[in-house]
Amino acid sequence: MPLILIPTPIGNMGDITLRALEELKSADLIACEDTRHSGLLLSRYGVKRPLMSYQKFNEQSRVEELLARLAKGEKIAVISDAGTPGMSDPGSVILKAAVEAGLPVDVLPGATAFVPAVLLSGLTPQPFSFVGFLPDGKGERIAELEKLKSHPFTMVFYLSPHKAAKQLEDFLAVLGDRPCALVREISKIYQDARRGALSEILASVAEGVKGELVLVVEGRAVEEAPSDGDWQPEALRLRAEGLPVKRIAAELAERFGAPKNKIKSWLLEQKS
Repeated sequence: MPLILIPTPIGNMGDITLRALEELKSADLIACEDTRHSGLLLSRYGVKRPLMSYQKFNEQSRVEELLARLAKGEKIAVISDAGTPGMSDPGSVILKAAVEAGLPVDVLPGATAFVPAVLLSGLTPQPFSFVGFLPDGKGERIAELEKLKSHPFTMVFYLSPHKAAKQLEDFLAVLGDRPCALVREISKIYQDARRGALSEILASVAEGVKGELVLVVEGRAVEEAPSDGDWQPEALRLRAEGLPVKRIAAELAERFGAPKNKIKSWLLEQKS
């Protein structure tokens, strides 16, 4: 019997699939983040199976026990409080361990926040990159954003509502005032999507914001490489004024984005 990761609703309780309910009802054990929280969902749909606490604080320590039970032929379902386990929630550790042990695994399709958010943003939906939560520490967060500064694809982040303003300040400072969307409370009654520049979204949360947040940010536009005709006339003009080749190459590389070595080589060819 397999280890099976099962998505649960992220808002509307009706978002669970019939197949998910069938698998939960036939599981020997359901590993979940919060047994009380998951118990409400399971009770609503008449699922009465043994539960085990499985969250980020004990995820690693539960692996051996779960692997042993899987090896005995038990069917173990893993769920999170909401959405698909294993992405930004517990589940990836046991999944990887089971795969490495050669045990059967399965993952059901179902509720997740980032796909609706990408589409609701109105930005280019593909390709996109899922980033999830950034580090809590400001320095680490900025370092991660610096790595993504030139990323060309639409990017998806999860934000903490009580830290949203501070986090958005870092996005604006590092990425610049580019188009984005803040999608809130997906699949819930108060769902909304705020679209605009990062500065506008930051201003909209200045007084606070509640609920589950997904930030979708436009990737950096790929700039066309400069043509030789853009910088060559200026290179000749500066050379005629007596500026050294090395200085011209450095200046035009900064202004036009052309490679310094290419400018230097071309000028030397003209001289010869």
